[in-house]
Amino acid sequence: MRILLVEDEKRIADFVARGLEGSGYSVDVAESGEQALAKVSEAAYDLIILDLMLPDLDGLVVLEKIRNRKATQPVLILSARASLDDRVKGLDVGADDYLVKPFAFVELLARVRALLRRGQALPERLQVEDLSLDCIRRKVSRGGVNIELAPKEFSILEYLMRNKGRALSRSMIVEHVWEMDYTGLTNIVDVYIRHLRGKIDDPWPDKLIRTVRGIGYMVGAPQEAGAAASPPR
Repeated sequence: MRILLVEDEKRIADFVARGLEGSGYSVDVAESGEQALAKVSEAAYDLIILDLMLPDLDGLVVLEKIRNRKATQPVLILSARASLDDRVKGLDVGADDYLVKPFAFVELLARVRALLRRGQALPERLQVEDLSLDCIRRKVSRGGVNIELAPKEFSILEYLMRNKGRALSRSMIVEHVWEMDYTGLTNIVDVYIRHLRGKIDDPWPDKLIRTVRGIGYMVGAPQEAGAAASPPR
């Protein structure tokens, strides 16, 4: 799942972004209101975390502009403005939750999970044959057996399962999971796919992760219009 963090204070932005990424989320950071509005126009986010005291626009103005665009993703205000009036105004303008700084990251993470459940922007559970992935609780199982995945492994598998039957290139996977340009000089995707196969394919006779020659990888049978996949492995 992809989160937009709108925060101009670098120390806080780095702390929150690292924590969310460590929990398996993809995070974009905007340092101003205008930058946030541009990013919302360019990409689809599952959740927005919004500071109110930005260098160019008041956060409430940003929120109003987002809602005027008929954007429906949940918005969590994260602000040092702690008065009751500020909290009420934020919720009235269109925020779904309001958390006051300073805050405990564990509480922020709990609120993020709750908003993602409530927003239902994406299916809560993904299923491919006997492989199940719980997007909210971040749990994976196959044939009823729980499988422990590292955050990046989980993010890659979630991306593949959301695109069941569609071949995803290595560059698409890198840009989605690591949010960086793919240079063709790294085998990082192949390394993580090997790790995933060791956990979700090797213990079972039926292999789900397929190599698509000349493209990349996919989970599940290919779509009719998609590229032909080689046998798994």
